[in-house]
Amino acid sequence: MIRSLYTAVSGLITMEAKQDVVTNNLANANTVGFKSDNLVMKKFDDVLIENYDKISGGKNVRNLIGSLSMGSKIDETLTDFTQGSIQSTDKDTDFAIDGPGFFAVQRSTGGNNQVFYTRDGHFRVSMQGYLVNDSGDRVLGVNSNTGALEPIFVGNGKISSDPNNNLLIDEKVAYRFNISDFNDYKALRKVGDNLYQGENPVQGTGVTKQKSLERSNVNIINEMVNMMTTMRSFETSQKIVQSIDETLGKAANEVGTVR
Repeated sequence: MIRSLYTAVSGLITMEAKQDVVTNNLANANTVGFKSDNLVMKKFDDVLIENYDKISGGKNVRNLIGSLSMGSKIDETLTDFTQGSIQSTDKDTDFAIDGPGFFAVQRSTGGNNQVFYTRDGHFRVSMQGYLVNDSGDRVLGVNSNTGALEPIFVGNGKISSDPNNNLLIDEKVAYRFNISDFNDYKALRKVGDNLYQGENPVQGTGVTKQKSLERSNVNIINEMVNMMTTMRSFETSQKIVQSIDETLGKAANEVGTVR
């Protein structure tokens, strides 16, 4: 009885985590460049049940009853990096990547500059004249004159781009977008603000498109189905826990009562 209670509770914990993932996907269905997550579950290793009630030759001997599943557990959370649809806009500082790759942005924290990666190309020009994302992180590009990787400075110039990922300021090539990619996307880690953290980037083959944004790849219909399925599974496990609790209560308070 106690084992079945642990099994049902493990299901509750797993379903709660699944619900959090689905809710986060739905909340970001309209977030530019967002990639949906999926919670992967697996079961605990089965345990062997045995007792020594069987008597042979006047001695209690081992008696194998069978195996028992101990429920489910969280294996890992996988991100779906499938490209979302590209939507046209009328803003010069909006960029989308058609194909594999990420924009590289620089964030200054505590005097240190950290590089993060994103598919969100909803950029703007800061008060200091740099091309930044919604969080104020500076977009990185390769300076066409020096070849150095640095924050893209636009100033008051008019920006445009070409099919070679070059960024033109006042119709002159000034930078090339630093489109980074990774051989193993499982090594990428979400850090919030629609950013990823990763190591050992390689040159991405994606092509930037100006006046365009990549929509989220969240499938709302599938997520709604997942939400309803998860809620029903949670309610089922909850009812099992209540039933076991009532049975244990009767066993403790009623069975064997002397009247």
